[in-house]
Amino acid sequence: MSALSTPSKILDSPEHDTPDIMKRLQRIWRSYIFRVVMQGILTILAVITFTFFLIRLMPGNPVEIKMTQLMLSQNLTMDEARAMASTMFNYDPNEPVFQQYLNYMAKLLQGDLGRSIVSETPITTLIAGYLPWTLFSVGMGLLISFVLGVTLGILTAYWRGGILDNVVTAIASVLYGIPDYVIALLLIMIGGVQLKLFPLAEMLGGSTPGIEAGFRLDYILDLLFHAILPVSTYVMATVGGWILTMKSSTLATLGEDYITVARARGLPESRLLTAYVGRNAMLPLITRLAISVGIAVSGSVIIEFLFSYPGLGLNLSRAIGQRDYTVMQGIFLVTTIAVVTSNIFADLMLGWLDPRIRLGKEEGE
Repeated sequence: MSALSTPSKILDSPEHDTPDIMKRLQRIWRSYIFRVVMQGILTILAVITFTFFLIRLMPGNPVEIKMTQLMLSQNLTMDEARAMASTMFNYDPNEPVFQQYLNYMAKLLQGDLGRSIVSETPITTLIAGYLPWTLFSVGMGLLISFVLGVTLGILTAYWRGGILDNVVTAIASVLYGIPDYVIALLLIMIGGVQLKLFPLAEMLGGSTPGIEAGFRLDYILDLLFHAILPVSTYVMATVGGWILTMKSSTLATLGEDYITVARARGLPESRLLTAYVGRNAMLPLITRLAISVGIAVSGSVIIEFLFSYPGLGLNLSRAIGQRDYTVMQGIFLVTTIAVVTSNIFADLMLGWLDPRIRLGKEEGE
């Protein structure tokens, strides 16, 4: 009996399980999903570290900035301003930067983003208050520009060489080359100041002062009224890229053999346009849309500043002016996580849509 039981004991021994464990670990390491997620985590850690030290290389600190303001506003001496400013902030400018980094990372691992140096408000509270405004304005602008750009891109490619193609392509090329802040300035200076097409002073900000927030029609219409200018800026700044990309992708799809076969079978042009051309031409834009959603979280610092729109961008610009390090770090962290997560989602979606990409990376090709 002992001789018969020996092989089973050998098979059940830890030494026999070691090769299986190693094979499983190797399989996990070669997994496309695992490698994409690990790259994203390492990217987040690298960006957090880089931005932490970068913002502290900026000239001045919260105490020095407040000192200057006190000296100019209250006519204080440098020593008096320094003594007063030092009591306003929970920040020691003489603490070693590396020690500040270790303290920050220790709190971050516990889920604590810290408090604002200037206002002592928790960073999570600030971000929760500003983030919905950015998501509302930038998200609406992204959705409108994507739908409009995809539709016009298909039409210009399908009827290429016509008046619609020439006009839309020319406009898209011009818009694609203009930065968003230039478009915002043109809306303010020409549309609001010179031509007086809209009441610029009434449209600034996120909502009308004094209006009660709530899920009511008057409040929703007021939000839309104040979001017209930033949303229009985002649409005009991005729709050109969607049109040109969709047009190029559609032209490439129209040259495929299965489109020729579908036409030979006598399929209606409407079905050919929607079920065959449009669906396949949109595949390259899906991953770009996922990345754009992540970038939308950061909003636009200049756009929100110009229109006084209370989003993350406006809060970030104020934090930079006050050297509020913790607020800057919190916003950069949220932005980095959003962008990296959207890139991970785009990579996984691309691997799902095109298995050759996933299998090639798993095999190390």
